[in-house]
Amino acid sequence: MPDDDAQYHALIARRLEALGQPTRLAIFRRLVRAGPDGRTVGELQAALDVPASTLSFHLKRLIEVGLVYQERSGATLYCLCNHAVMQATVAFMLRECCTEAVGYKGQPRGGPLA
Repeated sequence: MPDDDAQYHALIARRLEALGQPTRLAIFRRLVRAGPDGRTVGELQAALDVPASTLSFHLKRLIEVGLVYQERSGATLYCLCNHAVMQATVAFMLRECCTEAVGYKGQPRGGPLA
């Protein structure tokens, strides 16, 4: 998608907004760290110490924006990070880095860690 596509910008904004909620960010970080095996819903619930309804609510939002998907194996439901979507979202932001800095040819300077 081109960077000037309004619909694509809106999609990126929805993804970033979804990650702006602490519980969803915690879920997503666990799934990123889990790699291609993902985590079961039960594992996520135990690790985050949240009620099943809360986890379900937040997973639904992450799934809606494409950052997470689920796969069933028998009776077990696995949650997985959609790494391609994550990489596309991060790449979108990185492409913007320093594009309007006059005469700037180096690497961006790091700021303080929040």
